[in-house]
Parts: sequence; structure tokens; C-alpha cells
Amino acid sequence: MIQPPPPTTPNQTALRGAARALEAQVIAEMLKAAGLGRTPAAFGGGTGEDQFASFLRQSQAEAMAEAGGFGLAERLFHALHGPADGKR
Repeated sequence: MIQPPPPTTPNQTALRGAARALEAQVIAEMLKAAGLGRTPAAFGGGTGEDQFASFLRQSQAEAMAEAGGFGLAERLFHALHGPADGKR
């Protein structure tokens, strides 16, 4: 995936970070729906494993979003920031 251009203002940096965090949340929910971290029926880790599975999913989702995700963060950034030339 092509890396986005570096932000030039603090507002762009904050907006891009918020967009990436939202994409990570979406990915985490998708991973949860796919069953990542679900305790197997036999020989599972019990309640402790269930409680910490969300941390694993969130960490993996953040790593996926940081690596480029599926482009949601970049689309959100451009939708919220507007065109590069400043015209809306």
C-alpha cells in the first residue's frame, strides 16, 4: 500500500491519528465478529482468557491500521479535511 504524505500541520496530524484510531476500532470489531480470541470449548483459558482477549484484538487491530489497514483511515481523513487545495 502507498503510504500517505506526511501531515504538514498539527491539525492534520491529530486528524490523521483520530482517523487511524477509528479504523483500528472498526478492525477490532471485525476481528471479534470473526471469532479471534474466542475461547475454545475444551482446554480453554477460562475467564482470564476471555477478559484479556479484547486487549489482544485491539493490539492486533492497531498494528493492522498502522500498517495501512484497508484504507478507511485515509478516506476518513480526506472526507473530514477536504481537498488538498482547500476548496470544498
